[in-house]
Amino acid sequence: MSTCCESDSCNTAPRKAVCPVNGKSYPRVSRKTLLHHLKKPWQVNVTEQDWYFCDSPDCDVVYFNVNAQTFLRQDLRTDPGQKSTAAERTLCYCFDVTAADYQSQPDETKTFVIDQTRSSTCDCEIRNPAGRCCLKDFPKQ
Repeated sequence: MSTCCESDSCNTAPRKAVCPVNGKSYPRVSRKTLLHHLKKPWQVNVTEQDWYFCDSPDCDVVYFNVNAQTFLRQDLRTDPGQKSTAAERTLCYCFDVTAADYQSQPDETKTFVIDQTRSSTCDCEIRNPAGRCCLKDFPKQ
């Protein structure tokens, strides 16, 4: 059951929290996003509280909460592209755009994703492990 307080409009939890492993601050992500990325989420205890997304490639933690409960890369269905530098890492989860796709056709891929975002045909909140628009994960030109 989803609660109103998972949205930013009524959530009083901090927008960022410190990863219990690397000590750096990371943004909040919805429980719904986390549930969609975990392997067999019915077999783990995903408590109704605020979760955060660690995007550091040097840290195995992907999701954590303020009680130091963590989910690691191995707990997810796919490896988050944000934690990788590989050419085949995913940049856009809604349309399966990889870093290699972007490198070979930067204007076409990014324009396509921008157009789809503007027309609301994307679903980044769920499909992207970070729970945010995938455009933030595209390399800066």
